[in-house]
Amino acid sequence: MSYLSELALQYIDGEWREGSGSWDIVDVDPFTGDKIAAITVATVDEVDQAYRAAALAQKEWAATNPYTRRLVFERALRILEDREQEITRDIITELGGTAVKAWFELSLTKDMLREAMQLSLRAEGRLLPSPVDGKENRLYRLPVGVVGVISPFNFPLFLSMKAVAPALALGNGVVLKPHQETPVVGGTLIAKIFEEAGLPAGLLNVVVTDIAEIGDAFIEHPVPKVISFTGSDKVGRHVATVAASHFKRTVLELGGNSALIVLDDADVDYAVDAAVFSRFVHQGQVCMAANRVLVDRAVAEEFTRKFVAKVATLKVGDPRDPATHIGPLINPVQADALTAQVDQAIAAGATALLRGTTTGSLMSPVVLGDLPADAPILRRELFGPVVLVVPFDGEDEAVRIANDTPFGLSGAVHTADVERGVRVAQRIETGMIHVNDGTIADEPVVPFGGEKNSGVGRLNGDATVDAFTTVKWISIQHGRSRFPF
Repeated sequence: MSYLSELALQYIDGEWREGSGSWDIVDVDPFTGDKIAAITVATVDEVDQAYRAAALAQKEWAATNPYTRRLVFERALRILEDREQEITRDIITELGGTAVKAWFELSLTKDMLREAMQLSLRAEGRLLPSPVDGKENRLYRLPVGVVGVISPFNFPLFLSMKAVAPALALGNGVVLKPHQETPVVGGTLIAKIFEEAGLPAGLLNVVVTDIAEIGDAFIEHPVPKVISFTGSDKVGRHVATVAASHFKRTVLELGGNSALIVLDDADVDYAVDAAVFSRFVHQGQVCMAANRVLVDRAVAEEFTRKFVAKVATLKVGDPRDPATHIGPLINPVQADALTAQVDQAIAAGATALLRGTTTGSLMSPVVLGDLPADAPILRRELFGPVVLVVPFDGEDEAVRIANDTPFGLSGAVHTADVERGVRVAQRIETGMIHVNDGTIADEPVVPFGGEKNSGVGRLNGDATVDAFTTVKWISIQHGRSRFPF
């Protein structure tokens, strides 16, 4: 069974229906180029219907016992586990993800559903003292109401669920707009799971549409109080600007240009393994991926030789083949744009230590060295199988190079001295960084987010509670206040 054709619909107010727009979003297999399905876009009116339905259903949901709410997430987890094989096939088909990538994404998604069960019980209030005699201060933590979620194409199931499940668990309604390239795995599949899990109709709505059809209506609509966006920094800047003009809060998880730093005392073989995974998992289409590998000159020759040799063994091809390491990029446009950046870097003086071909959406790994210090490619997010190897002399230079980017999402430091690694990590301008590990990590209770152009706000654990709830102060005067007039 595949969900890809079955769920090529809008999901609004508990109903599966066709959109009423005048054109279709065509869902395409990025490896074969075959058409999977066509979904008629949702209009501004349907976005309005979705938000109104969520607002109406949310009031009763917020009043529901949180122990009752958590049962929905328990059932959703069981459904996900029962359908794992079918969902794996759909991830491979719609995203071009390999079997390893599908396993990784499903593991993260299951962890997020487990965390959502706990979040149902985490909206705790407080009692605070008062300088006024006889006064009691109560702080109530309440749902914000409705959350608008815009998710990306690279890890669509997980990154949609990462906002949708916690927002629902905390008593909110949700309207989800998945990326046009992954409307099912990132959108309607999630609606189907929650529908079967018994989520009340109207609480979760999925609108498959495009800015060409609705403009900024998804952000500007008066119902949502919080907009959660995961995607590029360019689009994130626009989302933040529009949302701020309507006094809405935003949670923005944006791009990255992470550096994996190999110090002179690092375990070189282990650092090679970490760097290869950190760059090439899911074809490098990961915001936390190690775009840049910074290597101390003392070990640069050994590391680079072993790194290039390992990258050369990665198999590029059909994601349905269990032996494939690198499948297609999401579409040929992305592959061609990244190939052009590589060509420009080589023309400007970089050396191709390893370079294959680009055919359609398939792009073989590229390893570039000898990059001029002012090369524009050093400061960009590279959303594909391209990595830059940069030597450095000592910790200070490593820190300077790592921070020489407008992004600050993730990173890693490899060293035999853990505390040395922590000292270097503290100097890197990122929201997250890992000592003796890869750059790609996401755990459900640890705050996730970036600095600089990599985003605003955090998700996971207590940070998610802050993101999707509001605090209300209610004071009680048990005696009589004295007023000056």
